[in-house]
Amino acid sequence: MNYLTRRLVTFPLVMLGVSVLVFISIRLVPGDAITAMLGTEAGLLTPAQRAALETYFGMDQSWFGQYWHWLGGALTGDLGISVTYGKPVLEVILRVFPLTLELALLSMIVALAIGLPAGIYAATHAEKPSDLIVRIVAMIGQSTPSFVVALLAIYALSVWFGVLPAMGTFTPLFEDPLKNLAQMILPALTLGFAFAAAVTRISRSAMLDILSDDYVRTARAKGVPQRKVIWHHALPNALIPVVTVSGVEFGYLLGGAVIVEQVFALPGLGRTVLDAILQRDYALVQGSVLFIALNFMIVNLLVDLAYAALDPRIRLGAQ
Repeated sequence: MNYLTRRLVTFPLVMLGVSVLVFISIRLVPGDAITAMLGTEAGLLTPAQRAALETYFGMDQSWFGQYWHWLGGALTGDLGISVTYGKPVLEVILRVFPLTLELALLSMIVALAIGLPAGIYAATHAEKPSDLIVRIVAMIGQSTPSFVVALLAIYALSVWFGVLPAMGTFTPLFEDPLKNLAQMILPALTLGFAFAAAVTRISRSAMLDILSDDYVRTARAKGVPQRKVIWHHALPNALIPVVTVSGVEFGYLLGGAVIVEQVFALPGLGRTVLDAILQRDYALVQGSVLFIALNFMIVNLLVDLAYAALDPRIRLGAQ
């Protein structure tokens, strides 16, 4: 059994464990779906009316019965009905996920476009004032909360200069690409700023290690141009830790950047899950977390496969 097959075999086991944890966790939160849905009017229900609603939502069954019923549906692709939206959970997830995917991709582009060149520049100018400046900016980027960056970006680019919209009715990408990008650039910059700081520090550290290796010194001794030494010899080997941190971060972004989506009023997956938790929408929370876990495992698998492509010395599954 090769590496890819072994990883794919573990997927159902991990999903099963995640489903059990999220099923129990959401029910440990005080309150229930009926009270969250009706608010103060829930106190006006008669015992018969409440019992009828509990039967309708399946809350009259034991936890094991509820989980077994939900698991049986999930195995056939039926994640249940969202009490908040009155629609199938999978339909709700697939409606909001494209926005989160677009935000994650834009944030990744911003982070790599800024962080990778900055890290390489800092490594090739180690212990110089420019290297110190890059490291200070990177530390500020990693230590600044995303909501602070979001508010500063809104004030600077939307309120002060007025070049980008702060929020409003979201426009899908394929409906009006320019308007969509204008709405998404601020959230992408907000998420990409902290991500770029992490990429800068990782790529700088990796490049410093690689530039001291024997084959790099040999290439320089042979008269290979500095640009070629950096981009063709050192960079490919320095990308493995960058790919690692990028994969992990991208997996988290696919789970929904809750704070950024909330600040910019974006109807993405993270904001949807947050609202579902507040509304005790059990089916939507369970389905969304399961969907996020699947995305995270797929991203991690692709990252592992990318290792072998970047460094032929790595043989996945070797003893």
